Amino acid sequence: MKDYTQPLMPDSIYHIYNHAVSNDNLFQSDENYRFFLKKYHQYISPIADTFAYCLMPNHFHFALRIKSERELIDLLDLTGFKNLSGLKGGLNELNAFIAKQFSNLFNSYSKSYNKYYQREGSLFRRPFRRLLIDSDSYFRDVIHYIHYNPVHHGFTKDLRDWKYSSFESFVSDKSTLLKRDEVIDWFQDKDNFYAYHKNKIDEQVGSELEN
Repeated sequence: MKDYTQPLMPDSIYHIYNHAVSNDNLFQSDENYRFFLKKYHQYISPIADTFAYCLMPNHFHFALRIKSERELIDLLDLTGFKNLSGLKGGLNELNAFIAKQFSNLFNSYSKSYNKYYQREGSLFRRPFRRLLIDSDSYFRDVIHYIHYNPVHHGFTKDLRDWKYSSFESFVSDKSTLLKRDEVIDWFQDKDNFYAYHKNKIDEQVGSELEN
């Protein structure tokens, strides 16, 4: 059975995703999408390398790798983070720090969103889901799933037309904070990357990610 709420471990790659509560939306305007990515960069980029993402009106997906234990410890020293549960140092403190960064992302965005739309209460489902990516083939499937998701859910007919995903960063030669070269290497080269993205979503992968 898949563990959707496992602790996020250093040097591990995950598919992170979440939905809005009930039938609400997470994003209603271009500014909402931009603001969420800004907050993601503020809170998550320091603790993780990002491979791919896609934001849609009521949910989002990210493929990322949590940074190394050494990098996280150095960041802990800079932030002065203290684990409020009383656990001192070690992996427990790193897990708490990683969890706190995601909590900060969701809380910061929710607070701003609720204020702007005169809304109250939780915005994101809790806990957010995460799945360990533990093979090359699964990595490729997840990257494809993330980029193809807007087509899969009927938001667009061409994944290149959806501007709230990382796919266009792989088409462009512009600089990016994504680990673009690493992703391409997983597909061997750009031609294979593009060919893979012409396929429909694998039903087994889709069923794991839509529970």
